[in-house]
Amino acid sequence: MGVFKTAGVFKAAAVQMRSGESPERNAADMERLVREAAGQGAIYIQTPEMTGALIRDKEARAASFTSQDKDIVVATARKLASELGIFLHVGSTAILRADGKLANRALLFGPDGATLATYDKIHMFDVDLDNGESWRESAAYEPGTEAVVIPINDAKLGFAVCYDLRFPQLFRAEAMAGAEVLTVPAAFTRQTGEAHWHVLLRARAIENGAYVVAAAQGGLHEDGRETYGHSLIVDPWGRIIAEAAHDEPAVIVAEIDPAQSLAARKKIPNLRNARDFTINTGEGPRLRGAAS
Repeated sequence: MGVFKTAGVFKAAAVQMRSGESPERNAADMERLVREAAGQGAIYIQTPEMTGALIRDKEARAASFTSQDKDIVVATARKLASELGIFLHVGSTAILRADGKLANRALLFGPDGATLATYDKIHMFDVDLDNGESWRESAAYEPGTEAVVIPINDAKLGFAVCYDLRFPQLFRAEAMAGAEVLTVPAAFTRQTGEAHWHVLLRARAIENGAYVVAAAQGGLHEDGRETYGHSLIVDPWGRIIAEAAHDEPAVIVAEIDPAQSLAARKKIPNLRNARDFTINTGEGPRLRGAAS
């Protein structure tokens, strides 16, 4: 069972996976790694984006994914959270919505197994990379419209998924809403990960005086894609305090102290000092900028 502290420091873990095309196998891999993380004392455990399956083929994807109440990853995570007495954050999995569309959905389960929060990825990865890779996430998934910040233990947790990392306004809004821990479960491609993963995660931590926990997919997957790995936990000063410095399945653990977020924000009070402003383009009306 997880051991809870009434205040202050707690252990967080990021689980690095190499999800294949079988939700059943992936759920079993998730369970093994989550148990390992809990065995190291973590009470908040995060898995990567698309924990349930990475499937590029449209027809195979449609055949594999189901509604939230029938999803094997959801059921397994709920059981593990209750059994181990932990906060278990499924970084995301594909969920069939009532309208027949798919959501790239994160779910957080509490120590009693209850669903504490869900978050549907807002920003869709629609890009053409210079190595020939082309991705159109919006062709398969319906984007979310709501950011989420909820309390766990003695910290507030802000949600994001993968490509959301490139939109700093999301993290700023969550920090302004009180989030001391920002989450970025991901399946970054190797090319974009090698170029931008570390610097963007550290930047989001520094900009917002917040911890960042980012569980990643890593390696060559069954559907042919290759992801970067390098799961990270970053402190509010931008220091990497835990890293899986490779693309193999792994568990990393670090201590989270919400007081360190407050300390960083006192040293660099940019959240408090932010101001609304306008943008003068020199042609026509001014556009409004928001401090948050």
